[in-house]
Amino acid sequence: MDLFDLHGKVALVTGALGLIGKEHCKALAQAGATVIVADLNKSECQEFANTLANGAIGLGMDISYEQSVQLAAIRVKTLFGKLDILVNNAAINDHFQESANILATSSFENYPLTMFKKSWEVNVLGMFLVSQKMGQLMVEKGGSIINIASTYGLVGPDQSLYKDPHGNQMFYKTPAYPTTKGAVINFTRYLASYWGEKGIRVNTLSPGGVENGQSDYFIQQYVQKTPLKRMAKSSDYAGALLFLASDASAYMTGANLVVDGGFTAI
Repeated sequence: MDLFDLHGKVALVTGALGLIGKEHCKALAQAGATVIVADLNKSECQEFANTLANGAIGLGMDISYEQSVQLAAIRVKTLFGKLDILVNNAAINDHFQESANILATSSFENYPLTMFKKSWEVNVLGMFLVSQKMGQLMVEKGGSIINIASTYGLVGPDQSLYKDPHGNQMFYKTPAYPTTKGAVINFTRYLASYWGEKGIRVNTLSPGGVENGQSDYFIQQYVQKTPLKRMAKSSDYAGALLFLASDASAYMTGANLVVDGGFTAI
């Protein structure tokens, strides 16, 4: 178990207040790391950090703004002098308010350019900025960067999952999330090849869908496409995250670890 030990390590998680983000933070703290809980709301980050062990702190940061990320990197350097683990978890996944035009708005033909740009700014440009600024704290001693992608970065969305039991298309999975998550996977390969000689390992974790109050019909249809016959629990990715963050994966970089219950296997 020493391979998974993170005592003495400093880890930063973006999008840390999200469903999976909190689980990432808990797993890292339980393994011994001092966790920097980073998200938009500083006070909520600190409140959650107070529930974690090893002197976790909260950090307000908007990853889509360079100045915000730069100031956050300065604070991390001032407080800790280093960063050992970076989990690029923050992302936008389009959600539409229930309305009469949700079907039309979510269709590719009518999908708003503003929504695509916003997803790109957070999911790709934001990951670029955080990796660039925080990664500079790793170049002397090395470290591990884990970029969170998705099964939809590997396969196109099955739009039939979003049909109700009567066969009515309720909405479409929009193009922004799959496109940006595909970019994340290749961005990982770029960083792995660029920073390899500095001892910085960069890998992708691609999770499958997490059950979180979706419509019963969606859950049932998703389960039927998944060999393990269930959607993920938010805690199902803790082991994979610790593997990538720790010395257990010391000879692994540029890889994409898919944890999806077999969704992309069939």
